[in-house]
Amino acid sequence: MHRSSYKYWLKRKEHIDADFTILCSEVKAAHRISNGSAGARTIAQLVTNKGINLSRYRARNLMRKLGLLSCQQPKHSYRKAAQEHVAIPNTLNRQFAVTQPDQVWCGDVTYVWVGNRWAYLAVVLDLFSRKPVGWALSLSPDSELTSKALKMAFELRGKPENVIYHSDQGSHYTSLKFRQLLWRLQIEQSMSRRGNCWDNAPMERFFRSLKSEWVPASGYGNFTEADKAITNYITGYYSETRPHQYNGGLTPNESERLYWNDSKTVANIT
Repeated sequence: MHRSSYKYWLKRKEHIDADFTILCSEVKAAHRISNGSAGARTIAQLVTNKGINLSRYRARNLMRKLGLLSCQQPKHSYRKAAQEHVAIPNTLNRQFAVTQPDQVWCGDVTYVWVGNRWAYLAVVLDLFSRKPVGWALSLSPDSELTSKALKMAFELRGKPENVIYHSDQGSHYTSLKFRQLLWRLQIEQSMSRRGNCWDNAPMERFFRSLKSEWVPASGYGNFTEADKAITNYITGYYSETRPHQYNGGLTPNESERLYWNDSKTVANIT
């Protein structure tokens, strides 16, 4: 090769691929909106939803090229048991696939570090689309907390009928106060077997997503900050933006919207 040709090659103007630049920008935006938690599968779905086809394998390669990492919690083993509650049977029995909204709700409580102590988060999840429909944050893990989350779900969903409410055997769900609330709202109670978290797997999965995708490793500075951030995750990123594998890549909000649109179409035809 001539020396002049080599020098010409060094001084050449590099061609900028506009489509590739846009794609990288969308990948960065998807990673940023997920609070740095989205993996290749989620990023591929988010970008594809914007009209730019992207496979999970190419998304993985682009993440490596751009230096983007996804935070994932390590796997851990669970205890297994088969003892049901004496008064409340496991009516749901892991039948997590339901056919319509407000048919089965799941509830559970987890903890989040705020300031210099633990705060407790109760969430009610609609199994149809895995959408959180009620939640409450408190410094005490009592039946007042779980009752507040249930009341919020009942009001926001328009006081539905024939709902099954499933939870574990925590004292905040077996208390007289909480069971009386279920009776007043005419909601049937179902309860997991003792020590068997798989009986309430959708709630366990939701809390895992919340803590791995949103909650800082060091917790929140104060209660108000935690309440605002968790509400933003539930109503914003998780319900409105984040694609859910159970919904075929749709967000919980989009899954419910399509259900109600189809219901209206069928009603008009009949």
